[in-house]
Amino acid sequence: MRAKAKFPLALKKYLRENLGAPFIIVFQVLLLVCAGLLVLGNSMWAEEVAVGAYFSLVVGVVLQSISFLRHGKRREERNKE
Repeated sequence: MRAKAKFPLALKKYLRENLGAPFIIVFQVLLLVCAGLLVLGNSMWAEEVAVGAYFSLVVGVVLQSISFLRHGKRREERNKE
């Protein structure tokens, strides 16, 4: 029972420390949608979805880099103590 209660807290902490994670997850979902559209033969829509996926990936990587730099310094300080 406690494991269920800890999971949302752990997820919340992870998303707080990794700001780009939601954007990268959206990128992966959009990439799957793009593949499905290509299979269905709708290349025009697939191209538009791919552009949106790419922008989501760029935003996610930038935010993830900022999070890494911000939280990386804190981890180094904790490890020194």
